[in-house]
Amino acid sequence: MEATSNLVQTEPRPLGRETQVGPLALGLWRFTGTDVGANAALVEAGLDLGMNLVDIADVYGLDWGGTGFGSCEERLGAVLRARPDVRNRMVLATKGGIVPPVPYDSSAAALRSACEASLRRLDTDRIDLYQVHRPDMFTHPAELADTLDTLVADGLVGAVGVSNYTPPQTRALAAHLDAPLASTQPEYSAACLDPLRDGTLDLCAETAMVPLAWSPLGGGRLMAQADGDSSVRPELLATLDRLAEREGADRAAVCVAFVLAHPTAPVAIVGTQQPERLASLQAALGVHLDRNDVYDIVEASEGQPLP
Repeated sequence: MEATSNLVQTEPRPLGRETQVGPLALGLWRFTGTDVGANAALVEAGLDLGMNLVDIADVYGLDWGGTGFGSCEERLGAVLRARPDVRNRMVLATKGGIVPPVPYDSSAAALRSACEASLRRLDTDRIDLYQVHRPDMFTHPAELADTLDTLVADGLVGAVGVSNYTPPQTRALAAHLDAPLASTQPEYSAACLDPLRDGTLDLCAETAMVPLAWSPLGGGRLMAQADGDSSVRPELLATLDRLAEREGADRAAVCVAFVLAHPTAPVAIVGTQQPERLASLQAALGVHLDRNDVYDIVEASEGQPLP
């Protein structure tokens, strides 16, 4: 492949044995509005743009103006009751295992109960992708694997994955599972390159797990002014802006395109709650980033040239 070839991968990604998802996913961390019609409009806007993976979690709703644990799932459940045709258009992904104030519990009874509660709140009989939200270091991976395998065998869950797991934690769980892990969900962006360095994306290449990248805009930090958030290097913002000007896109589209450029074909989970903003983020699929571009971003992010 020539250095100038476009690395941005826009094709659907296989998730598990029978499912394909688009390169962008709709994240519902901030899905706290109470207007069912507006909530449905957001979900349908994402689906219309090919964002068929809808990512939520049972703990969502404890912040961003939510009314408490499970409230974002309840909001989505209300949408699915009001617009039942929407369920057939989406790959529904949720997460469990965070139990405030414990904080983590992936024991057999707790995780089974969490999954069943999510099914009730979402008003569905099957979760397409169920992920363990954060590792519970005091549950043996064999116990967790048995729980996940049972959820699949009982037809409650289509595929399983992990979120915020290290590669060793992921391997330890995979060693006890009957089915392969379909996904891993790390934070990954031009401002957070840890998955490039800690083996997460290498493990995806080894096992065919799909990386689901949360916070591809760095939690909004990548939208800051050059003299704003000190956690983002001004040279990184300048590099992103240079590429955005060249591509006729905005900085956010370049950030998302960077996430999509890794050869493991990550899915970028976008969390905006504005339908019109979803359309502008979809412009990432038209951005051209070659090998020179992505390494420019890496070097600007880390603040030093590569050896």
